[in-house]
Amino acid sequence: MRRATVIGAGVGGLTAAVALWQRGWAVTVFERAASLEPVGSGLAVAVNALKALDVIGVGDGIRKLSAVQGEGGVRSAKGRWLMKTAVREISDKHGDSVVLVRRADLVDALAAQLPPGVVRLNTAVAEAEPASGRVRLVGDPDPIEADLVVAADGIRSAVRSALFPDHPEPSYAGVTSWRMLIPGGHVPGQTFETWGAGRVFGVMPLIGGAAYCYATDTVPAGGGDGDQRALLRRLFRGWHSPIPELLDAVSPEAILRNDVYHLATPLPAMHRGKIALLGDAAHAMTPNLGQGACQAIEDAVTLAHVAGGDLAGYTAARLKRTSAIVARSAVGCRITQVRNPLLVRLRDEGMALAWRLGRRRMAAAMDDIFGWNPPDYTHT
Repeated sequence: MRRATVIGAGVGGLTAAVALWQRGWAVTVFERAASLEPVGSGLAVAVNALKALDVIGVGDGIRKLSAVQGEGGVRSAKGRWLMKTAVREISDKHGDSVVLVRRADLVDALAAQLPPGVVRLNTAVAEAEPASGRVRLVGDPDPIEADLVVAADGIRSAVRSALFPDHPEPSYAGVTSWRMLIPGGHVPGQTFETWGAGRVFGVMPLIGGAAYCYATDTVPAGGGDGDQRALLRRLFRGWHSPIPELLDAVSPEAILRNDVYHLATPLPAMHRGKIALLGDAAHAMTPNLGQGACQAIEDAVTLAHVAGGDLAGYTAARLKRTSAIVARSAVGCRITQVRNPLLVRLRDEGMALAWRLGRRRMAAAMDDIFGWNPPDYTHT
């Protein structure tokens, strides 16, 4: 039986583990943390990722755990709608749209597909050898042999740094983000993202009346001390309702703050020897297109399709696509960082005008992302 070692039990690593196990691999997942997703946040699972989850039989379960993204869009800080999301057009064209889910629910659904003992928590990997596939664990002198090593060890991937030591490390994208889950009873039914001068606030309703909210600000990297809820209240004071009310409702302990980094320079390959890089380890991106986890899910089912053969096929299938999405997301991030009042007004008016004049054209802008199809598993 072929053996696969997966480093990292996030969304991408677990999806890869499930896909490989379903295809007859013996799989072990090593996760350095003590638990799976100990602190919650949310994410949007777009139609392209739902197709990939359908391949491994998880898609319908996630749909049942999710809220469907309804009509929403982008607003100004005063509440004016600048553009609306084209949910109906996306659904009509691609057969599905976007669902909104707690990240922990997705992780749990994936982990539930694996036999007991496959995921080993509190276990850190010290080294992975591309030529042999040997993996050495911290504190264990005996190597583990594998036919495939999946490095899903995140944006600060030690495996990526070892495989490509001369490649630039992820760079700061210029914004810091805050993520938070808001309890039920305070949340509007619409999904929206509000843009101000260098700041963004987004709201994604979840099932049960709760919501996932996120915010960004254009600030130097490295902050994070002090009362983050008080800071957010100050940053978004005077913004349209229900943003102030949502910040009043959130528990300070539920707010996660992270500087946003991305892999601005694409890797020369997403594999070396028997090691395949996946998700943020391979193509960390800003969150502006909502495709970080989605692309990791795509990676996973694609890798399982080609695994056992030459991993050059994995790089060929994934590198060009993910590099383009990383670059496109970075452009969106830079647009949200505009602070000059005149430029903010020009940006907002330009967006509103483009939407009024070209709704269908703007709706089609995501076709190349949403139109992706998973590999045909019936032909291998």
